[in-house]
Amino acid sequence: MKHVPHATSLRRAPVQRRSAERLTRILDACAELLDEVGYEALSTRAVALRAEVPIGSVYRFFGNKRQMVDALAQRNLERFSEQVTERLKQTGDGGWRSAMDAVLDEYLAMKRTAPGFSLVDFGNQIPVGARSAEPNHRVADRLTELLSGYLDREPDEDLRRTFLIAVETADTLVHLAFRMAPDGDAKIIEEARGLLQAYLARVLD
Repeated sequence: MKHVPHATSLRRAPVQRRSAERLTRILDACAELLDEVGYEALSTRAVALRAEVPIGSVYRFFGNKRQMVDALAQRNLERFSEQVTERLKQTGDGGWRSAMDAVLDEYLAMKRTAPGFSLVDFGNQIPVGARSAEPNHRVADRLTELLSGYLDREPDEDLRRTFLIAVETADTLVHLAFRMAPDGDAKIIEEARGLLQAYLARVLD
């Protein structure tokens, strides 16, 4: 399935399949180049060359590289949401503990394998080092939407606040784990998992 960012992150939303495929190639190229050269050295021209599209095709969708990276972050969130949903279908009715394991495991998998994710993830590290709170609010909103039915809870402000605290905690500790080791320090990850389980047990049990 092709993942297309929400239209608000684009200058012009793709209408035809060919246009959507071109947008996918642009974002794939952007992700690859982020890993190779970093954000500062990233350019729309380099992305166009890597994606094998005219530079005008890049500007059709994005006014600058920041908008392109924002769209990549939005695509990451869409992929993460779909992967969590699939995981929950496989685990069945395992309760909130298995749901939270699925959320954390899918996030770790993207940290380890998704091109460009180490710099962008859901949008909170560009420019490098500037970790805005807004993306974690988006993730918390998405988890409230995805998991409220699974947990048989109302998607109210209390549940959203619970997920926001969990997301902020996981974000900080996972970043620490990946600063300590390229694939994430296993002991720190397990400490993070235990901390989240203890907090959520107090709120969700």
